[in-house]
Amino acid sequence: MLGLVGFAGQIPTFLIAPFAGVLTDRWNRYHILIITQIAAMIQALILAILYISGTIEVWHIVVLSIFLGIINAFDIPSRQSFVIEMIEKKEDLGNAIALNSSMFNGARLLGPSIAGILIAFAGEGICFFLNAFSYIFVIASLLMMKVAPRKVEHENKRVIKQFKEGFAYTFGFAPIKYIILLIALVGLMGMPYTVLMPVFAKTILNGGSHTFGFLMGASGLGALTGALYLASRKNILGLDKIIPIAAAIFGLGLILFALSTHFLLSAVLMVVIGLGMMLQMASSNTILQTIVDDDKRGRVLSFYAMAFMGTAPFGSFLAGSLADSIGAPATLVIGGISCIIGAYIFARKLPGLKAVVRPIYINLGIIPEGSLGVQSVVGLDIPDEK
Repeated sequence: MLGLVGFAGQIPTFLIAPFAGVLTDRWNRYHILIITQIAAMIQALILAILYISGTIEVWHIVVLSIFLGIINAFDIPSRQSFVIEMIEKKEDLGNAIALNSSMFNGARLLGPSIAGILIAFAGEGICFFLNAFSYIFVIASLLMMKVAPRKVEHENKRVIKQFKEGFAYTFGFAPIKYIILLIALVGLMGMPYTVLMPVFAKTILNGGSHTFGFLMGASGLGALTGALYLASRKNILGLDKIIPIAAAIFGLGLILFALSTHFLLSAVLMVVIGLGMMLQMASSNTILQTIVDDDKRGRVLSFYAMAFMGTAPFGSFLAGSLADSIGAPATLVIGGISCIIGAYIFARKLPGLKAVVRPIYINLGIIPEGSLGVQSVVGLDIPDEK
């Protein structure tokens, strides 16, 4: 049932996000965010009422999970795209994205701990109600914003045609394509480690729910550390090298964690896993946000969401099936090796990708104009593609 609920909540992102990205580019992202937050508050309130009234059943949770998944399919590309509209200087984009990631992972680190205490003293119902209540502050914060409206070109194009344009742009421009493909690989083969954590906590480390909580908390701590590091960087330069290194660190962390039978060592390795995951995802997000054309931003970031979150239900299913056949440790080892191979392939492509991106950085003023010289075409195997 847990797997079914997780699948129900994640699969809408995979199916709907690319088309939601088209609408994100066509509509006002600020208004979309307000609508998604109101809808999410209603979803949380319904869940709370059903639980408190004692009428909740599994099918209610499945339907509400699907509803929240549909909301997220619109919310994620809109929210990610809206970041650039909130800041005045594009060179601050990397810091803004990293700060956003640090808040997300700070909540990920503290939220489960607070919820565990509340459940022990007041039950699950109060947690559901507090979740619904919290959206009031989110919506109020959005309404207090003073953001200049983005100019939207009103083209009489069908959604399908704009979807095809976004797909061609995303997978026709090499830097965007390879960043998203690496994210998809890590999301499919590496990220499902969270599904197998209860197995390691109980069977491998001979612990209980507290062991599971500490392991996931350690992962959140690593992710938070990575986000704070990225937030402290002065600019985007050098992030391209961090992507394959972080993916390799993530993969190596998974392999070593799979082989560990000691809790303290496993907790340290979970910090490494969280660090590698966050460094890769946030660095990828920052570069995508910087180099993408604004009129296609929503569509590109919808493919980013599809690669990061949309592959999760398939990865979870694959990990569960493999773990049932060859065991959880061997499954994580395979996932880690896959991430390292993907990181190696990306690193081999990196010189050519940097050459393609260099003119964009110069045009944006991120690097001096004099940097565009003979070196800019070295390794450029995709001339004039942009």
